Amino acid sequence: MRLSQLREGQSAIVERIGGNGALRRRILEMGIVKGTRIKVEKYAPLRDPLELVVKGSHVSLRVEEAAQIIVDPL
Repeated sequence: MRLSQLREGQSAIVERIGGNGALRRRILEMGIVKGTRIKVEKYAPLRDPLELVVKGSHVSLRVEEAAQIIVDPL
């Protein structure tokens, strides 16, 4: 399942990070790596971007960026 498909309040474990180059590096620098637990805090009113909680920090990602992250829902 893709991270962008999760609903508000749902949590998941990162399985794989897709993408390439700067996008992949940016995602990894935010602490979103394989095995990390992520919670979808909320979506913006038009559903883009989404706010995530990663290792206690709030992070925002565009839906197209979140679609590059494969997760296993909890």
